Amino acid sequence: MAVPVIDNSSDAESTPVESTRPGWRRILRAPARADLLAIGAYVLLGVLVCANYWADIDHRVSSHLPTDHSWFEWLFSHGAYSVRHLENPLFSLRQNAPDGVNMIANTSILGVTIPMAPITMLFGPQVSYTLYLGGALAATAATSYWMLSRYLVSSRVAAFIGGGFLGFAPGVIHHANGQPNFVSNFLLPVIVARVLRLGEPGPKRWVRNGIALGLLVTYQIFVNEEMLLLTALTMLVAVAAYTVFRWSDARAKMRPFLLSLGLGGGVALLLTAYPIWFQFNGRQSSRGLQGGVFHSWGEDLKAYVTYARDTLAGTPEVEKTIGVTEQNSWFGWPLVILALVAIVVLWRVSLAARIAGIVALFFTFVSLGPYLRFDGQLTEIAGPWHYLPKDLPLVEMMMPTRMALVVTGAVGVLLALAWDRAATVQRAATVQQTGDSPGRRWRIFLAYAAVLIAVVPLIPRPLPAEHVDSPPKFITSDAWRSYVPEGRTLVPVPIPSNVHGLSTLRWSALTQHEFPVPGGYFIGPGPEGEGIFGAPLRPTSGLIYTTMDTDQVPPITEENRRQAIEDLRFWRASVVVLGKHPDDQVLHQLLTELIGPGQRVDDVWLWDVRPLVP
Repeated sequence: MAVPVIDNSSDAESTPVESTRPGWRRILRAPARADLLAIGAYVLLGVLVCANYWADIDHRVSSHLPTDHSWFEWLFSHGAYSVRHLENPLFSLRQNAPDGVNMIANTSILGVTIPMAPITMLFGPQVSYTLYLGGALAATAATSYWMLSRYLVSSRVAAFIGGGFLGFAPGVIHHANGQPNFVSNFLLPVIVARVLRLGEPGPKRWVRNGIALGLLVTYQIFVNEEMLLLTALTMLVAVAAYTVFRWSDARAKMRPFLLSLGLGGGVALLLTAYPIWFQFNGRQSSRGLQGGVFHSWGEDLKAYVTYARDTLAGTPEVEKTIGVTEQNSWFGWPLVILALVAIVVLWRVSLAARIAGIVALFFTFVSLGPYLRFDGQLTEIAGPWHYLPKDLPLVEMMMPTRMALVVTGAVGVLLALAWDRAATVQRAATVQQTGDSPGRRWRIFLAYAAVLIAVVPLIPRPLPAEHVDSPPKFITSDAWRSYVPEGRTLVPVPIPSNVHGLSTLRWSALTQHEFPVPGGYFIGPGPEGEGIFGAPLRPTSGLIYTTMDTDQVPPITEENRRQAIEDLRFWRASVVVLGKHPDDQVLHQLLTELIGPGQRVDDVWLWDVRPLVP
């Protein structure tokens, strides 16, 4: 294995990690029982995290983000539908009919849903979702373990602890509640490792490294672009810090590094040129997101020292104060103190610790947003994002709090380095036959204990889940087919949106898109081309949502009825279907007053509107 760009050595000692003891290169390259045990432990932890879903796979969704959970089930069906019908996966007409949805402009995770299409077609999107969620957590921990053990530490235990933290950190587990795209980080450690090798000399190596990086970046674009951007920013800071600390070495590696980087960027651009163009210029694309709505979401300072709900030491009460925004840090006091101590203690002896410390401190600052938050209160103290324009490209759609995910990565590295340093000192004492020193033994013991005290309370618990009803028999039995010919839509009530219609969005997901529906849960263009959540509100969908919110039917006029017919024609509706719902009585009354009496078919109320929609 070649010397990486960032090694774990001091300024005085530039020997790479893998040469610190005889045969180390061979040991690292060969499969080992420790590696299999580590991966097995990560898989078991992934199963544990998803245990509440597996307990009743057909009737459980995230109780934290049920709409996001349902959206991702819909995405798995989209991948299967695209494969089954050989359709362009970058766009879908099965939601937001008749306009459709630009899938690459949304969190479509096509790099996941398309390969898993056979599983979705055989077992349904619920199984695909839960299987992938646990698998992505375990895979991220495994690739992190691989990167740490091959490039930064010599102790497999250190790599196991660091990898486990990177895969199952509190901020990552928070996103596991309905947002599997943010736990799908298994390629990022591999990308980081590849960047560390870009400076290798030799004409063949820079070509090979550049192509490999380009292919990895290409695939990551179809998994999560935002995490790729965060990784790129991280590596920019890390490489800059390395250049400052090791200027002569960096200068010697600069040419192959830049050549590989340029080649990798060219490969990725060539392979993703059309999808990226389609994302920003294709049908149903948009610019920004409602005036930078997420621009103000900074991480609460107190969140860094608080235990998250889904950890052994966490409680649900914390969400009532500082958990309003996303929970991307939530390390607890012990880990924060340990990370700071590790930076100080390892600063002189470990270049990797120095760089990880700089990355952690820099992105902690950047994560604070335009105004500082503390204990759930937004202060008037300006933060770093206060000085950035809200409409700056890319920045306008980023959440400052998600910069804390970079801090998570840096802290994971510091954890591994701290344990590895203690193991190295213990091993050196044994070799030199000085291990009987009481002072040395106590320092090693305290180092191990500090790491365990910091990470054990952060072990995740099973994700909270809530019951959700199955779609009506009318939907699952395919009875709808005789009412919905090709080219027409089934209008479920409530019409799916980012607030209403969780159950009806699942009708589309669990039938694997066999019928198109209006509305939906996505980001699309608004009246001025700006990004908005869901479809632009039409009069009839607005009436439905108002009725649900107030639990009463507003006065219906002839104008309301005319608009309803116009909306049904716009949607190219075939039938309007109302199933079991907490608001089904008032919704039935509303639909009856709007389009006339319906008929009871199986377990739904149905309005056949084909005579009204030529």
